[in-house]
Amino acid sequence: MSFSATAADAGETNFPALDSSYLKTGDFIGPDHVKRVRPGQHKDQVRRELGNPHFSEGIFNVREWDYAFNFYTGKGNEYVTCQFKVKFDSDNRATSTHWKDPDCEKYINPPPAKDAPMIEKVLPRRVELGADGLFAFGKSDLGNLDPAGRSKLDDLANRLKQDEVKLSSVVVTGHTDRIGSEEANLALSQARADTIRNYLIQKGLDGRLVRAYGAGKAKPVVQCPGQKLTPQLVQCLQPNRRIEIEIVGEQ
Repeated sequence: MSFSATAADAGETNFPALDSSYLKTGDFIGPDHVKRVRPGQHKDQVRRELGNPHFSEGIFNVREWDYAFNFYTGKGNEYVTCQFKVKFDSDNRATSTHWKDPDCEKYINPPPAKDAPMIEKVLPRRVELGADGLFAFGKSDLGNLDPAGRSKLDDLANRLKQDEVKLSSVVVTGHTDRIGSEEANLALSQARADTIRNYLIQKGLDGRLVRAYGAGKAKPVVQCPGQKLTPQLVQCLQPNRRIEIEIVGEQ
């Protein structure tokens, strides 16, 4: 469960105008990323889950990070945009989180259905695959999908197609390193996510439940020194080149 501000804190919290975000319409994110933010976490740990803040307040010498997240409502392709804030202390440790609209909390911690059992076995919600182990370098099409990568995806699809699994949604997100332009990285990450989505559908998953997004280089999990393109820099940045598959369902 994510942590929340006290009522007194919430009264002192101001949010920037949504249209002042460089994203304008928000960013799709798996609810588990938000739920994993905990008090006491360092800014680097928060950034690993949520990415860089979506507004212009800066990253390092500030006490607040603001985000705009999109969550599907469960009604077709309809989604809502929710503004989210993380506050930090002088040691860059998270102290509290805030929603501009308190109703947005339900997309992170949905209330149980009235007829739902008290205990449910929820599927593991995130599978992370190194993009270098799936595709040839710089490639994104099905023909460049590595045989070992295909095998991993086949195993995942077979597990999700089991009769006892009730699948709600699968979100495939592609990520790149910082090498290259923002536009090129967005295009590459989206193309790779689309390929994985289409492959899972070919393997029998319901296409209505599988979505694909490209995050480009916006959400690195490691930071590496240097700007000159060297084999050492490429190797250091490898963890950022990845595919994340968010799974929601129950057994």
